[in-house]
Order: sequence, then C-alpha cells, then structure tokens
Amino acid sequence: MRRKLAAKKFDAETVDATLARLRSEKWLDDQRFADAFVRTRLRKRIGPLRIRRELSAAGVDGEVAAGALRSNVDPEGEREALESLCRKKAAALERKHGAEFLRSREGRAKLAGSLARSGYDLTAIIDVIDDLVR
Repeated sequence: MRRKLAAKKFDAETVDATLARLRSEKWLDDQRFADAFVRTRLRKRIGPLRIRRELSAAGVDGEVAAGALRSNVDPEGEREALESLCRKKAAALERKHGAEFLRSREGRAKLAGSLARSGYDLTAIIDVIDDLVR
C-alpha cells in the first residue's frame, strides 16, 4: 500500500498517517487479508503451495501466510478438491488424446504437472492419480 501511495505522489507524512488510520480501523490487516485470500483460492481448487506463493508475491509475511493456511485448509477438503480437479483434467486429456493416454508415462506426467502447477503436493498428486487411473 505504501508503494502504491508513493507512486501516486503522496508525501511520506500523508502516507504514514493514512496507513496508521487504515491499520487502526482494521482495513489494513495482513492476517485478515491472508485468511480471506486463502478461503477464496481454495474454493477455486487452488492448492496450498500455489496459495503460499501468491501470498508471498502479494507481500504477505511467511508466518502470516502459514497461519492462514493452517487455519483454513482442511486436509480432507484439500484431498477432495484435488480428486475433483484430477478427474476434470483427466477427462480433458482423455478427450484430447484418447482413453489410453492416461495409462502412459507421458499422460500421467502431463496430468501430474498440471496438478502440481495448481499448487498441490506431489505425493498427494501421485496418490490421487494412482487411485484414479488403474
């Protein structure tokens, strides 16, 4: 926020006063932002690893991001989201390459890469793919 206000040519005193007021009124609260961000991204089936990277890119402290993930990520819900996303992406790959593609090494690697880019843990990805593709 400080960078954005400075880029708009506000003087340092005005920026400091504005930030202090926003903090005191709870409009500028990294924890609150991180919690809301995590919940929103989880609803879009984005994995925790990608969410952590996005929070870091937004300037949120690593401790705050970790706390938001701990308090908002349900391991069972994460697994369900991963399974759902895996089924969706597998169906798209089957339509494009044929039913046997997912049984090949290339097909499984392509599916795993797509899920990894979505921010899921590779161990969980491999487990879900093994369960889905038999």
